[in-house]
Amino acid sequence: MGAALALAVALGPSLDRPLRLAAVSGSHASRVFIPRAFGAGAAANTPGVRPPVPTSHLPGSSGGSLPGFHSPPAVPSYASGTTAGGPVRTQPARMPFYVATRGTTTIYLLGTLHVGDPVDYPPNQPFRQSILAALNASPTLALELSPDDLLVSQDDVSKYGVCRRPCLEQMLPEPLWAKLAARLRGNPEALAEIRKMKPWLASLLVETYDSLSAGLQTEYGTEAQLQNVYLRLKGRRVVGLERLGEQMRAFTNLNLAQQREMLAQDLAQTPAQNLADVQTLLHLWRVGDADAIAAWEAARTEKLSHDPRVAASVDNRIVYERNRRFVSRMQQYAGPNKPLFVAIGSLHLGGRKGVLQLLRQRGFMVDPG
Repeated sequence: MGAALALAVALGPSLDRPLRLAAVSGSHASRVFIPRAFGAGAAANTPGVRPPVPTSHLPGSSGGSLPGFHSPPAVPSYASGTTAGGPVRTQPARMPFYVATRGTTTIYLLGTLHVGDPVDYPPNQPFRQSILAALNASPTLALELSPDDLLVSQDDVSKYGVCRRPCLEQMLPEPLWAKLAARLRGNPEALAEIRKMKPWLASLLVETYDSLSAGLQTEYGTEAQLQNVYLRLKGRRVVGLERLGEQMRAFTNLNLAQQREMLAQDLAQTPAQNLADVQTLLHLWRVGDADAIAAWEAARTEKLSHDPRVAASVDNRIVYERNRRFVSRMQQYAGPNKPLFVAIGSLHLGGRKGVLQLLRQRGFMVDPG
């Protein structure tokens, strides 16, 4: 579930990723940005308002909700002084934030969660002062995908991840299909829709359920909140570190064994155990240590993997290969006395194959922000 959770949290933005920790930037989701193809755009940081979970763009959904998913009970808004996470904070979450410098070139890096809790973004100050200062100093904001690509990402996810007729059952070993069917037994609409998905997309959808069940929302994903702040500044641009086709190929080029491994990891634990993992990831993100997040994710993948060799190949495709591409693109956008602010899924940052280490290998000094 490592890759998928990261993806949901990373794809959060496209499934918005339906999907790995589509909620947290956790495992697969965190590694992927499936963001707005399946989610809503940036929402205004409005005191007293907690927008509903935006699921109308999720694959196969009709009406305005994720098929078969029953949203958590309504929670008090900011106006009452509480949120799903408890009392409204006066200080924002710490978040993983780093400054990479090489000569007069500066790259600011923020590890994101593609879905989040409004408690982490106080209305009067959604980010720490050091992050706000870095945003103000940067003429360019780089996300995993550009806003233009996000607008059309839903079509590509549907094109490459959804079959014209039910296909998933035939693509899975009988025990794995039985486990998935049992997981969705209480959600007949969701089961009907997931039958038409390829395994990689089904994996993201399962992760999305877990994230939404935790009460997380796409409007409170880090990228959406960043843009609320950044787009108020004049003369700034927002770019993507990868193109939509490149991101989609990270998933569509997975072979069947790799796709099955993703789904098998998502179903290795009970929904309650997956929910606990979402909360753990959220806690680690709030602490702001990218290496601790990477170590936790590695241990989690080792525990849940069905085939360690295949699991490693999935991580290489949807995380590490993309990390190298991210760093190359960062260097194209950043220049002497032209700071670049980068916001990518938290699972991309830490560890020996993470973005921070890749920047060090290219001569950058990297320090906590």
